[in-house]
Amino acid sequence: MRNRSAKKFDEIKKANQAAAKKLVEDQFSSSSEEDDEDAEVKQGKILAKTFTIYTSQTDGDASELERTRQYMNEAFQSGAMTCLICIASVKRNQAVWSCCGCFCIFHLVCIQKWAKDSLFLVSSVTDDDFGKKDYPWPCPKCRFEYKRSETPSRYYCYCGKVENPTLDPWLVPHSCGQICEREFKPPCGHKCLLLCHPGPCPPCPKMVTTTCHCKKARPVPRRCSAKEWSCRLLCGRTLLCGQHTCENPCHAGDCQPCPRVSKQRCICGRQTGERLCASPQWQCDQVCGKRLPCGNHTCEQVCHSGPCGDCPRSGKRSCPCGKSKFTLPCTEDVPTCGDSCDKVLECGIHKCSQRCHRGPCEICRQEVEKQCRCGKHTKRMPCHKPYLCETKCTKIRDCQKHQCRRKCCSGNCPPCDQVCGRTLGCRNHKCPSGCHRGSCNPCPETVDVKCNCGKTVIKVPCGRERTIKPPRCKQLCSRPPTCHHPTQEKHYCHFGRCPPCRQTCQKTLTCGHLCPVSCHDEALVKQRGSHQSAGPWEQLSEPAFIQTALPCPPCEVPIPVECLGQHEVSPFPCHSANPYSCKRFCGRLLACQNHTCMKECHHVTKLNGSADGKKAGPECLQCEEECTKPRPPGCPHRCVLPCHPGDCPSCLQMLKIKCHCKLSILYIECLKLTSADLKEKELLISCKNQCPKELPCGHRCKEVCHSGSCPLNCSQKVKLRCLCKRLKKEIQCSKIQEGRVPLECDALCKEMKRKASEIKEAEAKAAIEEEKRRQQAELEAFENRLKGRRKNKRRKDEVEIEQSSWQKYKNLIMLPVLGVAVVMVAWLMVYND
Repeated sequence: MRNRSAKKFDEIKKANQAAAKKLVEDQFSSSSEEDDEDAEVKQGKILAKTFTIYTSQTDGDASELERTRQYMNEAFQSGAMTCLICIASVKRNQAVWSCCGCFCIFHLVCIQKWAKDSLFLVSSVTDDDFGKKDYPWPCPKCRFEYKRSETPSRYYCYCGKVENPTLDPWLVPHSCGQICEREFKPPCGHKCLLLCHPGPCPPCPKMVTTTCHCKKARPVPRRCSAKEWSCRLLCGRTLLCGQHTCENPCHAGDCQPCPRVSKQRCICGRQTGERLCASPQWQCDQVCGKRLPCGNHTCEQVCHSGPCGDCPRSGKRSCPCGKSKFTLPCTEDVPTCGDSCDKVLECGIHKCSQRCHRGPCEICRQEVEKQCRCGKHTKRMPCHKPYLCETKCTKIRDCQKHQCRRKCCSGNCPPCDQVCGRTLGCRNHKCPSGCHRGSCNPCPETVDVKCNCGKTVIKVPCGRERTIKPPRCKQLCSRPPTCHHPTQEKHYCHFGRCPPCRQTCQKTLTCGHLCPVSCHDEALVKQRGSHQSAGPWEQLSEPAFIQTALPCPPCEVPIPVECLGQHEVSPFPCHSANPYSCKRFCGRLLACQNHTCMKECHHVTKLNGSADGKKAGPECLQCEEECTKPRPPGCPHRCVLPCHPGDCPSCLQMLKIKCHCKLSILYIECLKLTSADLKEKELLISCKNQCPKELPCGHRCKEVCHSGSCPLNCSQKVKLRCLCKRLKKEIQCSKIQEGRVPLECDALCKEMKRKASEIKEAEAKAAIEEEKRRQQAELEAFENRLKGRRKNKRRKDEVEIEQSSWQKYKNLIMLPVLGVAVVMVAWLMVYND
């Protein structure tokens, strides 16, 4: 059980390794699987490495490498290397064989099968020599013949040094990477210096010293591949005519025949004509006509040189059957001998039974037993007639498909005469060859695969035009532009739509500027609302794009624009370059010459004759402010005029003002008051009445209404009382203030003060007793209510309480006191004003 599991594990391991190896080989199988740009860079490096040794010999000149470069490019190009036998791409990891005549590459397996089938077809033409002769087999493309022994059996690199070359991504496919070293063709003694490469070797780059064709010029160093050169001097060699020399420039090979014309006689010498010097001998059309030596006949040869010879009727002559000979004069004919003719007839079996006769023998008329060609039937019939039976041959012809069907076939059936007609591998043509066995030959046709413009063409085998990529054309695209530009951007020839035009639009906009954005005549726009979904379960389809011309965007050229009020200049896009408001205050000086327009920046119409651009216009606000100019000192009135330019007019209003004492209201003209000095103001403001202010002593000021504080020397006579107010005395007020005249109480005053205090104490005691009686009465009334003597009817006990003297006379006392207090407060307020 354990061995079986290990065996199964090994099988799975080998299968995985084989799959991984195949995946790696497939990744390197064709250059079409690589990225185009990386492949081009990589291809350039490989070609440069391959041509390095050659270009070092030619000082960098690679003009002779174009044909070899083409083969190498095909080796890299996806699908360019195609096996003409199986019509499939030749991959990098496949064994190949290259023809030495046309350098076409085939799969090794395909060319082996081709050689085997070709040898079999040639050998099977006749059954007798089948497999005995060494027939050659041809190349499928150029028909270069190879011997049977030259049939390839192993996979070699291009130069033939390395068997089974390894796959190297940095070498030309199927190359060993070594120097080629094949002999140049035609042979010059040197060997190829390129690395192992497909295609023919380039011309020999070695330098040799050689002379010209005519050997007249001095030897010069030249490339071995171009060592044959002409010095362009006259050749001068003697021509075949022996009279003239070659007048052509120095040339290779023999000199051309002499081109000069001269008069030459014919061979017989009878006629003379102008003939080329290179062919002096010529024959005329006249018969010689000279008398022969016999004297009886003339020479019947056309213009000839030398003697005419003997008469053809002289000497011994034979009879028609050739059995008897006669010696007769040339004037007599040879008679028949009378013997039987006995010449072999056309049948090759019987002889002529007639007597000796002139002219050809008759056909064989003997009856013989003849067997037909197929050998199945016999019949007696004249010998000269062939015998063919009506039996049709049933053998299969060499095509192994059709019967011979030839009447009375000898067994060596001819090749099938029907056309094969099978569709070739190209799927475009049918096989035009005669019916054959095995696979048909590759389609001999080639198809031109062109670029879009048709100027770049590559020839590929018929059938590969559907899979091979079109060639990369280096010509510029010649399609007319689809946008409004007269010419489109330069780009190479391509298939499909041209790339979007990236030129500047340059259409003239309505403002006069040119559109600066990229061309938008064929912009892709997402199509909206083209499909209504059936429900939420339906998958969203990819958005559809339509190609349409978009309008030019608004002009974005910056234009300096001045604001409406001419405060600033700002750049604006051309499409929105309209007068604008800068949101500042207008700031123009109004007609009052005192204020500026506070309206938001606006358009101002200039008045005729107004050169100042900072004056207000009719659109500005009208000043509705009052005049705010400073008034003269002391003038409380505003200017009677609205805001105005210049000085304000004199104030003529009457100023209502209180006098110094604040009791009288005076009406004085404002102009007089503001223009007066201090003394005049003092007189104007005085009411001329006595000052109502009280002195600190309490008496009224005796001065006329004045400003400032009143003088303190009061001359008023006042009564001075003692402390008990009983004694009194009239004294000048100023002296009392000074404290120089005190008035003291006497003994009587003290006695009266004592009696007054006793009265107050008695009143206090009476008040206390009265309060006690009132409280006792209230207590008794409360107790009576608690006893419940009167349950159905409650009676309210009224207790009369005698009021005190304060309670009786408090209203009479408080009213005069409050009146005096109000008068005093009013007087203080007026005095302060």
